[in-house]
Amino acid sequence: MSKYQEAKRIVREYFDAMENATHENVAEVLKAHTSEDYLWRGVYPFREQEGAQAAADVFWAPMMKSMTRMQRRQDIFIGGNNEVNPDEIWVMSMGHFMGLFDAEYLGMRPTGKIMNVRYAEFNCVVDGKITKTGLFLDLLGMMDQAGCYPLPPSTGKHFVYPGPRNHDGLLFEDAAPEDGVATLALVNKMVDDLSALNDSGAMGCPPEVLAKSWSKDMIWYGPCGIGASYTIPRYQQQHQLPFRNNLKDKKFNGHVCRFAEGNFSCFFGWPNLSNTPTGGFLGMTGGEVRANMQVVDVYYRDGDKLSENWVLIDLPYWLQQQGLDVFERTSSIMNPTL
Repeated sequence: MSKYQEAKRIVREYFDAMENATHENVAEVLKAHTSEDYLWRGVYPFREQEGAQAAADVFWAPMMKSMTRMQRRQDIFIGGNNEVNPDEIWVMSMGHFMGLFDAEYLGMRPTGKIMNVRYAEFNCVVDGKITKTGLFLDLLGMMDQAGCYPLPPSTGKHFVYPGPRNHDGLLFEDAAPEDGVATLALVNKMVDDLSALNDSGAMGCPPEVLAKSWSKDMIWYGPCGIGASYTIPRYQQQHQLPFRNNLKDKKFNGHVCRFAEGNFSCFFGWPNLSNTPTGGFLGMTGGEVRANMQVVDVYYRDGDKLSENWVLIDLPYWLQQQGLDVFERTSSIMNPTL
């Protein structure tokens, strides 16, 4: 059996069981597939939950009650040893949760229509059980589809993003190890180039720095609030330069998990970054309040360049640290208690 087949099997069985679960029995399903010391991490307002019961009560049961007949529609599925802690084996799944938005959720009124919630989920497997999960959702994208988007217009374009152009992201069989080594090396080189810019204090970024690692036809699928961009010039115009020019004192804090398999690589941090807004990013005022960013990146390597990048940023958490709770504000406006 290949190196990651057992971990992938355990995670796929967990996914199948969860898809057949209901909001009433999801805690028992979680307990059957997770360890006693299970740690669940998610986006704001869920954050860290210890144990399957807490993860079910705080996140899964309310989500399943709101999103009926929910399916997991995967675009990428990979496994690997964590570069941060090589003894750990993780499996990452990325795609959309799709269901019928039938009940109020985080202040959003139900539409009775299809809802697609973009996700990336990281699961650490030890001795046949899932011991740690990082589950990141694009809740601003959910708000956008529900008709209550809370921010100014975005610089890029948000839509229901596709998976890899070549439709080759579901690695149920293990890929050749050397492919993952090449992918992770390219991603780390790109990260090192940008970290050097951060350390220098430079705000902008010459396009030739990006061209070292990125295809000229790169696609950057950013979180709702920023949106997606296509080609290096548009990516710089619509995300990178607003990010670099309107946030100061950027500090990289490291990753919880980072690995690659085949032509795909992924990571998340807790938090990845800290920065201070000076005004303009997301169309918001500055405030000079330092805040942490929780970020997921999933990359696709095509030859010797990165061609696609799916990114989730817990922007509601970043804004909440600065005094704006988009869920609380939306609920008070959309569902007022008079």
